[in-house]
Amino acid sequence: MDGSSYYIPAVAMTAALMVKAPALSRSWRDPLLRSVCTLMALAGLVFFFAAPPTIGEVNDVIGITNVSAPLVYCLLSAFSAACLVLIVNWRGGPPESTRRVSRRWIIGYSVVIVALVVLFVLGDAPVERLVDFDTYYANEPFVREMIVLYLAALTVSGVGMSVMCGRWALQVQGWLRAGLLIIVAGYLFNIAYLTTKFTAVIARWNGANLDYLSSDAAPVLASTGVQISAIGFCFPLACQRVGDTWSTWSTYRRLGPLWHELKPLSPHAAHGVRMSWWSPAELQVTQRESDIHDGMLSLYPYFDTAVRASAYDAALAAGSDPAQAQAEADAAMVTAAVRARAADPDGRVIDSAEAAANAPASAPSPAAASPFRSTEGPRDLVRMSIALRQSPVVAAARGQYATRSESDFHERTN
Repeated sequence: MDGSSYYIPAVAMTAALMVKAPALSRSWRDPLLRSVCTLMALAGLVFFFAAPPTIGEVNDVIGITNVSAPLVYCLLSAFSAACLVLIVNWRGGPPESTRRVSRRWIIGYSVVIVALVVLFVLGDAPVERLVDFDTYYANEPFVREMIVLYLAALTVSGVGMSVMCGRWALQVQGWLRAGLLIIVAGYLFNIAYLTTKFTAVIARWNGANLDYLSSDAAPVLASTGVQISAIGFCFPLACQRVGDTWSTWSTYRRLGPLWHELKPLSPHAAHGVRMSWWSPAELQVTQRESDIHDGMLSLYPYFDTAVRASAYDAALAAGSDPAQAQAEADAAMVTAAVRARAADPDGRVIDSAEAAANAPASAPSPAAASPFRSTEGPRDLVRMSIALRQSPVVAAARGQYATRSESDFHERTN
């Protein structure tokens, strides 16, 4: 009875709670986050106080024989309520309806907790029992009712969770459905735990002895069920986070061709402070998008809308849909502008653009006339980047303007 089978899950729940603690401190008003943290805290407390060594220690410290029994039963009832409240908040719905249903579960199980304490006080349990309290006192007045009440409360929670999660799983798809089915599997172990407990208690009522079901089999079933259910609660969130991270890194990678095309033109690409490879993916994508926009800013005087229009028509003729044709046209104009900028090392077109910027207000500047005067979204940048690498229209534009001589730009600046 070293209690390791109880203390290991308790430590795991405590560690998970510590991970969630910073988020809880920042978003205390989030009912879903509060429900998750409450559930993990109560699960850890149940395992800790249900361990036989803890039961004996609590009885000695408080000085009341078997006082750990109602304490564990109350924690189990609170844990049951927390599970039901978590599912209610997780599933969502009208806020008022969610709060109303949550309050009903909390009030109902609060009444159960008070009744458990009252029944223990009214009963008589003078002999300390660390592992077989339920069966040893199965026929003791008031204590018997206390045992039946806590088992009934756990049964309501187990059946309710199984039904709600099962019905919800039929309405959703993906990781959420998988998580809900895992929770249902965990609560099947919970129902098996309750079955063994009831069987052992009822056997005592009929003069038989099946105490081993309550003392040996039930704790294993309970521990297994809680841990499986905990995996079910965490599984959708963990998978969603992994999926979001994968999607972000995928965006970062797909922006590569456009970033490499514009990198020499970004004033921060060569001299700015670069992020380390272990920086968050979101920051890496933001940095790459910033470099791309900086490069485009330096290309404004070289953008040729005629190139864009020609590439757009060619992309449509090749079978691209309008959105894809737009991306290919933008990419063609960018790659042509990059080569135009390379053929103008003295920056004469830029000087011309600066002169235009100092002209009267009625004369639009090149930037104002640019098709990129509004900020492009990440999806548009990704389309452009993919087009740079894959589109034959962009390849044709690149080849057409690769050999343009410096004299072409002299004509544009004169």
